[in-house]
Order: sequence, then structure tokens, then C-alpha cells
Amino acid sequence: MIRPCRHTLDAALRAEWIGHLCGLCLALRDAHGHLARVATNYDGLLISVLVAAQTGQRTRTAGPCALRGLRSATVATGEGARLAAVVSLVLASATLKDHAADGDGPLARPALARAATRLAGRWARHAAADAAALGLDTAVLLDAVARQPGLERTATSLLAVTEPTETATAAAFAHTAVLAERPENIAPLTEAGRLFGRLAHLLDAVEDLPADERSGAWNPLVATGTDLAAARRHADDAVLGVRLALADVTWASRASGRLAHRLLVHELDRAVQHAFAHAAKPSLDKEPIRGRGLLAGCGTAVVLFCTCQVCCGEYEGPWSGKRRDGWCQNCSCDGCEGCDGCCDCCNCCDCGS
Repeated sequence: MIRPCRHTLDAALRAEWIGHLCGLCLALRDAHGHLARVATNYDGLLISVLVAAQTGQRTRTAGPCALRGLRSATVATGEGARLAAVVSLVLASATLKDHAADGDGPLARPALARAATRLAGRWARHAAADAAALGLDTAVLLDAVARQPGLERTATSLLAVTEPTETATAAAFAHTAVLAERPENIAPLTEAGRLFGRLAHLLDAVEDLPADERSGAWNPLVATGTDLAAARRHADDAVLGVRLALADVTWASRASGRLAHRLLVHELDRAVQHAFAHAAKPSLDKEPIRGRGLLAGCGTAVVLFCTCQVCCGEYEGPWSGKRRDGWCQNCSCDGCEGCDGCCDCCNCCDCGS
């Protein structure tokens, strides 16, 4: 959901953001093996960012990586990166297990479905062990995922459908305050996490709406009779709620909270604007979406990263085949040619960020 354009973060903040992204990836590799790195995701790194903002940044120097142009980098380490890895892996394992049970895509083949189920089980066990060492009970995350299908079959309210996601993200955000030993932050971060989870579910539904309407797939907006105007009101209320909750959080220092504030206030608002702006545009693509198999998708993902197609313009999701915006398209400016005329970069709040 939060994919900051390189023009909306200054050099220091962008380096810090990349450090958390790489730190999450390496924490997954170190604890669970190379394959677990596929669970790396942009929203998951927020957990690492929040811990660092409350305690002060812990970093180390990582060796060259192909996705960084074979350059070394300063990356996040410590309990924040570990917690981000645990949360990402738990949710990835639950999602993989669900897809295997439903026989989605290549997992329609029994042999692949069994292999995916075993992998999901191993990830869940390993993540639970790591979570226990960090004092986090993964049951709340897994329970939220388990309750989602039942709610999708019976719920008539949009906020009832988003509740499991809200509960899971609230627990993850709150535990950053536990690790940071800042009990005063538990309540506001619980609220920020709850509303962030609502937005994650809501914006995903908005972005998938055209494709779901064409294919007849289940979509929470259609299922609950929620139009885009009502969905936008929910989204704007959630963005405001996150901003107000963060105002009550105590950071280790003003400087240490800059990235968290930038991502969860300014970039979150930008993500909402972006999602609804695109939802309002009629889609000219009437062709059926063709997904790729597991191995073909992995190969396509490597090509997309190495040729920088994920940075600019549009590209097809390596596995889903859905059209996606490049990272540098997550702006409302034309061409993203600089911050003087870009989005609301200079329309900052009184945080001084």
C-alpha cells in the first residue's frame, strides 16, 4: 500500500526506507532461509520503522545485492527487523495455505498444493518460535486470517469485513511499543494499526474492483453494496485517525520519528488519493487476465526487477498478470519531475517533516 516515490522522500529518508526494506529481507533469510524472502513486502517494513522510531535506529552493513545493483548498504537490524519478519512470514504462510486449500492458479495441481501446504506449515512453526522469543503471540494474527473467509460469506457491513485485518495489524503495531519498552505508546499505536489495517483491506478492494467485476470474483465493496463515495469517506476518516493517533506517540527523538510520520501520514494519504483516482478512470482492458505459474512468475519477477520495469510506467504482476503501477507512479503529479510541483510535498503539517 505504501510505495513512496523517490521524489517524495529526501535522500536521508529514502536511504533509511531502503535500509528497513533490505533489513526485513535479510532478517527473513537469516532466520528462515532464502525462500522466505518472498514474504518481503513494503507495508511489513513499517513494523521495523516503528520500532526504530521509538528506540533509535540499529543498523549494520550488508553486502552487495543484485536488487541494489550489487552495492552494499546500511540496513536495519535487531528486534524491529525480526518482528517485521515474523509478522510478514506468519501472514504469508496463512495466505499460502489458503491458496493451496482453494487450489488457486498453479496450486490446482495436487502435488504443488501439498508442497505449498507443507511450506506454509513450516513457515508458521518457525515464525511462531521467533515470535515467542519476541513476546508476540501469533495466535491473534492466525485467528484473524482464519475468520476472514467466514465473514466474507456472511457480513453485510464493509467494516465487519475489514475487522480481522484491523485486529491483526493493531496487534503488530502495538507490539512495537512493547519491544521498545514504551507502554504509553501501546494505545495510540493499537489505534493507528487498526486503521492502517482497515485501509489496507479497503484500498486493495478499490484497486481490484474493475478486475473483480469483470471476472465475477468476490469483492467487499460489491458484496456489501458500498459505492466508491462511501468507501472514500471510510478511507479519509482512517487516514485522519492514523494521523491523530500518531500525534500521541512518543518517539525516541524528533529525528527518529521522521520516517514513520512521513510514511504513515503523508504517504498513506497519497496512497488513498492514488487508489481512488485510478478507480474513477474507466478501464479499457477487457481481455481476461492470465496468471502465471509459480516458476514462470518467479522468472518474470527477476526480469521486472533487473530491468527496472517495476520502477516506471506500468507492468504486469509476475504471478497474477494484473496491471500494476510502477513505484514511481505512486504520485498525483505529472511525470514526477521534482517536488516543487509534485503532489502535496510542500504542503506539510506542523511536524516540520
